[in-house]
Amino acid sequence: MNSPLNPRVVTLGTAGGPMWWAGEGAGRRSGIATAVLVGDRSYLVDCGHGVGRQLMLAGVPIPSIRGIFITHLHSDHTIDLGSLAIFGLYDLAPGDKITLMGPGDRGVLPRLSPRAAATPEPIFPANPTPGTAAMLDSILQAYATDLNDRIFDTLRPSPYEFFEARDIVIPDGIGFHPNTNPTPDMEPFEIYRDELVTVTATLVAHAPTAPAFAFRFDTAEGSVTISGDTGPCGNLVRLARETDLLLHEAIDHEWVHRDRPGVPADSARAAIDHHLHAHTGVLDCARIATEAGARALALHHLVPGTSPGSVWEAGREHFQGDYFVPEDLDVISFARSRDGAVAASRS
Repeated sequence: MNSPLNPRVVTLGTAGGPMWWAGEGAGRRSGIATAVLVGDRSYLVDCGHGVGRQLMLAGVPIPSIRGIFITHLHSDHTIDLGSLAIFGLYDLAPGDKITLMGPGDRGVLPRLSPRAAATPEPIFPANPTPGTAAMLDSILQAYATDLNDRIFDTLRPSPYEFFEARDIVIPDGIGFHPNTNPTPDMEPFEIYRDELVTVTATLVAHAPTAPAFAFRFDTAEGSVTISGDTGPCGNLVRLARETDLLLHEAIDHEWVHRDRPGVPADSARAAIDHHLHAHTGVLDCARIATEAGARALALHHLVPGTSPGSVWEAGREHFQGDYFVPEDLDVISFARSRDGAVAASRS
């Protein structure tokens, strides 16, 4: 029997990476996005490609969304923020408000890969690292022709009537620096609260991207922690302590070392460097969940999105709680009970 709040997640999209994965299994997994449902409200973590369509297929109404939380500003996590903000206008009514939260301007370009033979030129050097609020402004500015057509011709409202964007402020005194100390040891900190959920965040290890966050949603009936993109990270273990469900990103390490036809050698080597230290292999996901005392573990943000299921199932025997490799639109309860999280069910 469902609890009054029936806290659960819908894995709207379960693939990671800034690309459409080709080959066997192509199109099976949409871009990374997760809906956290509590009572009649929803909270969205990341806006990967196809998020609006997936929300519709999952039966999650746009007006039910109270918050959108961006783990970091890589394109595979933000690419459909614009479609959600613009198409979403047609579902929202006066009084509806959606809080958008994510990383702020990092303030400095990332370190250059040691594989580089020369220093590249950044794009938009006057503003090379905008944060979440500035990103939304830039997206809406790019669509100003469309938006103003509809504001003046069909009397539609401005997106700013519904979306309130703010950058997450990192606590002072922890020693954070986007290049030299992107993941200082820290305690989780609160970023959002309403009558149903409290959301806390911590910095995770996804260099060169910084800040990069993991989020935890606590309700009266259970908790879920979403790792964002990260390598193995003590901050995440602390955030996920005794959580009812941990959704952790996972990468296929065998894929990392495969040949990349047509990719220059220095770029291919730099990509391998990144994937090995900024993402987490399946066995490490199981270890982290065990160390945190998580009651259930689900792998998502799967890279590549077309790896066979056997790759992701390899962690099952290394974790004693419930273990899931969800498909798109699966539903996983994180209602706290003596038996832990219930089994996933297709939406």
